[in-house]
Amino acid sequence: MRSFALYLLMMLSALVHSRAGPEALAATLSALVTGVAEGVVADAVVIVEQESEAIDLIIEATGAHHVVIAAGSDPWSAGAALARRDWFICLEAGDIPLEGWIGAVDRFAFIAEREGYPIGRLARRAPDWREWLRERVGRLSRAIRAGDIVHRSKLDGAAARRPRIAGVEAQILRQPAPQPERDLAPAG
Repeated sequence: MRSFALYLLMMLSALVHSRAGPEALAATLSALVTGVAEGVVADAVVIVEQESEAIDLIIEATGAHHVVIAAGSDPWSAGAALARRDWFICLEAGDIPLEGWIGAVDRFAFIAEREGYPIGRLARRAPDWREWLRERVGRLSRAIRAGDIVHRSKLDGAAARRPRIAGVEAQILRQPAPQPERDLAPAG
């Protein structure tokens, strides 16, 4: 069990970029509740590109903060401006951190300061070969993306151009987009 001072130092803010519907956002925020209970997640900031009444209701119900950005803007820097902590877990609405993520993120944040604040990258579980290939190629990118654990210092202009990426032994599952309901009544 960590000391109270370490809890305060290692807590992080969740930055959730929501470009999907309210169901995806609700799934991601509810998956973070365990992290809140374990003392790893301190707060959440939802980043949207346009206001939506349904998403606003979810944000209000969960006590999250939110920011509206222009399409194409950097969602992580915008969310970080409202976040209370210096460490962030960056997620897309629909991302579900899988079992074991809390311990893996906690361990990463604990050693990262000594390692020069690398970017921690969680793996994505791919549903098909196209997504698997996209994930593998995306791992090579140095840009901050959903599934990364980032220190505030990596989001400012003084950050290194080619930050070091460290793998984090945890996975994220992307919730599939809801399929439209079909009428199953026989034609005729």
